Amino acid sequence: MTIRDIIQVIETFAPLSYQEHYDNAGLLFGRPEWEVKGVLLTLDATEAVLDEALEKGCNLVIAHHPIVFGGLKKITGRNYVERVAIKAIKNDIAVYAAHTNLDNVRAGVSAMMAGRLDLTHTRVLDPKRELLRKLFTFVPVADAEIVRGALFAAGAGHIGKYSECCFYHEGTGTFKGAPDTDPYVGKPGERHSEGEVKVEVIFPAWMEGQVVQAMLKHHPYEEVAYDIVKLENSYAEVGSGLVGLLPEEMDEMDFLRLVKERFQTGCVRYTPLRGKKVHKVAVCGGAGSFLLKQAKAAGADAYVSADFKYHEFFDAENQLIIADVGHFESEQFAVDLFYHILTENFRNFAPLKSTINTNPVNYL
Repeated sequence: MTIRDIIQVIETFAPLSYQEHYDNAGLLFGRPEWEVKGVLLTLDATEAVLDEALEKGCNLVIAHHPIVFGGLKKITGRNYVERVAIKAIKNDIAVYAAHTNLDNVRAGVSAMMAGRLDLTHTRVLDPKRELLRKLFTFVPVADAEIVRGALFAAGAGHIGKYSECCFYHEGTGTFKGAPDTDPYVGKPGERHSEGEVKVEVIFPAWMEGQVVQAMLKHHPYEEVAYDIVKLENSYAEVGSGLVGLLPEEMDEMDFLRLVKERFQTGCVRYTPLRGKKVHKVAVCGGAGSFLLKQAKAAGADAYVSADFKYHEFFDAENQLIIADVGHFESEQFAVDLFYHILTENFRNFAPLKSTINTNPVNYL
């Protein structure tokens, strides 16, 4: 098994195209063709984590946070980022990061947070736009089912919890092939009319290559007519944060105690209590103040996230309770998510979870 095999599985779950513009997810050090000797999973690829990888015979470290965000103009070991780079390269340790792409999938980091609180009826808090495409193609009536099936098998036709979604209607297409063509129907140099089916399917943008290839492989025409249109629709399966319901409504302090327990944090910073029950809860891993407006608009009674600044707590405006659990604490279960992804796809392979606590924040 190669590093490329591992990457393909992770990026099928959380495509790189879902990462934010400022991010640097992907393979940071190493080569995709390297054979995997062992995998170590962590939130942060620190020097101590690389030492642990060496000790345990792992040549691939998978982290949530990219150790390199910006460009490295010099690598002299003057800070922890450069020291990690030197150690990784010197010891042939590959480092891979899945960051905001893992945050933005519905089953990603926020889903792990929602699971810790037993939230049900969850939905993406802030769905992303412009991530969907629609394919139109024209197929002879007799071949329409074959082409539709190929498109579905390639991943097209999913809308929410529904699969094999497609629209088609019959019409007549005309074409005239040049003298050197070999048309599926008709004769070269003669205009031909053919009963055709117009097939329309939707798919995520990152699947475009595989969807088009599947269509071309199974379409009978020598020259396939098709259009791909960029959609403005929100994509309900991809975006920031989640909002859902607690199994039962709770008193505010009981809810905050539950949050403290489930996220194993030494401190929960929270806004003034409202004297109301907590039932609908929004969550977002990492620095989540940018979603406060959406959490309020969703009618959340509480919003669990991290890294709120002093003045941002005022923005709750008594419409909900902000519960800041800490950055590390909100994302710590990303390691469990990596473990689940890999063990589900490689049944005879056991990645290791790092024993190093990389949280740089301590509580007294």
